Amino acid sequence: METEEGTPPRRLRALPSRLTNQAALAANRIVDQALAEAGARRYHYALLAASEEYGPSSQAALGRRTGIDRSDMVATVNDLAERRLLERAPDPQDRRRNIVSITAAGRRELTHLDRLLAAAQDAFLAPLPAADRRRLTDLLTRLVDHHRGDHG
Repeated sequence: METEEGTPPRRLRALPSRLTNQAALAANRIVDQALAEAGARRYHYALLAASEEYGPSSQAALGRRTGIDRSDMVATVNDLAERRLLERAPDPQDRRRNIVSITAAGRRELTHLDRLLAAAQDAFLAPLPAADRRRLTDLLTRLVDHHRGDHG
């Protein structure tokens, strides 16, 4: 039996871990392209979203909430502050620490990025009907929560 040259072996095609990785690669490519249209990256979106949701926070707290490494956090905050999407000010309680806040322009940018990412999600999930999209999101959430240690 002859198969197409680009087709992986059946054993590989049946591994959920490999399928998840392949889907993640496609999703990341689609999301990165959508964000690039706005001159943004995933860290920008994560930091703006966390700043909007949690309010003024230290860079360390934002890093823990977003999973952004300390050195990447400094560069991302610098970039967004230069673009006036975030403000950084010394913490009145501890002058060695900065408090980061989203600006009005940052909120507008976040709304714009939300629209781009919604379209990217639609592109990624294009072959699935709405019920399957919800089910996939539920299943992935359960897997992520379990492996993060949030099962209980």
